Amino acid sequence: MNITQTLLPGVGMRYDMTTTRGVPLSIVVHREGQADVCVLSRDDPDDVRVQLSLDEDEVDALAELLGAARIAEGMLDVTREIPGLESARLSIDPGSPFAGHPLGSTKARTLTGCSIVAIVREHEVLAAPGPDEPLAAGDSLVVVGSSAGIDQLRVRLQPV
Repeated sequence: MNITQTLLPGVGMRYDMTTTRGVPLSIVVHREGQADVCVLSRDDPDDVRVQLSLDEDEVDALAELLGAARIAEGMLDVTREIPGLESARLSIDPGSPFAGHPLGSTKARTLTGCSIVAIVREHEVLAAPGPDEPLAAGDSLVVVGSSAGIDQLRVRLQPV
C-alpha cells in the first residue's frame, strides 16, 4: 500500500492513500493533536465527499483501537525524512525527578525545543499526551526535536 506524507508547515502532517477498493483517503494530523479524516472523490481528489473531524481525545481513542504502537513507529520514520529533525525514545528511570509528576512539569518544549509525541507504558501507547498526563518510572517517551534538544532532554530526565 502506498501512503504519501506531506509536511504542512504550521499545521501538521497530511497522509494520502487509496484503499484496496479504490477509495482515496486523506488524513490531516494537526500539531495540536486533532485530525481530519477525508474520503475523496475517485474522479477529483479535491472533491471531499465526507469529512470527519476528530478532537484530540477521539484521535487517541481511534489510535488505540488501530494499534497506536504502529502509529508511533511510523512517526519515528517520518522524522528521518526531515533534515534537522530527529526522534528518540527516552526513558523515565526510577529516581527521575519527573516520575510521579505530570508531563508538563518536564517543560520539554520550553527548555529544549522538543515535543513529546507519545508515552509508551508497558504495552500501551498514549499518542499525543496532554500536559496533565502523569509520568511513571518505566515509561518511555517518544520525542521529536533537534539532536541538541534531545540530548538536553535526556539529561533533564535522568535521576538526580
